[in-house]
Amino acid sequence: MFGTILLPIDRSRQAADTAAMALKLAQQSSSRLVLLSVLESGEDDPGQVAQLLDQARSSFEQAGVACEVLEREGKPAFVIGDVADEINADLIVMGTRGITVETDQHSTAARVIQLAPCPVLVVP
Repeated sequence: MFGTILLPIDRSRQAADTAAMALKLAQQSSSRLVLLSVLESGEDDPGQVAQLLDQARSSFEQAGVACEVLEREGKPAFVIGDVADEINADLIVMGTRGITVETDQHSTAARVIQLAPCPVLVVP
């Protein structure tokens, strides 16, 4: 059903629920899972982000789902859309209340929905 699932990941409280949903979908569809972390210039600690990605990758692999990890820099909504296009994602799974809000007062999730080249599953 979904060949490639993109999971943008951050340090928000909702990230665990979002990751659980992505894991379930990946298991059901035997999907390729790609974890994405987007660093905003000067706002994130690369060491903390690398640790977060390692923990997420480890938990997915323990559940039997191999995943790839990508790290990019830029405005989250635009980077997520670009990466989804680049990897030919069939689905983006993301939370509604991440830790970043775009400067025009739209949430990152709302912007991704507008920009994405594929369906977006937003996990409340």
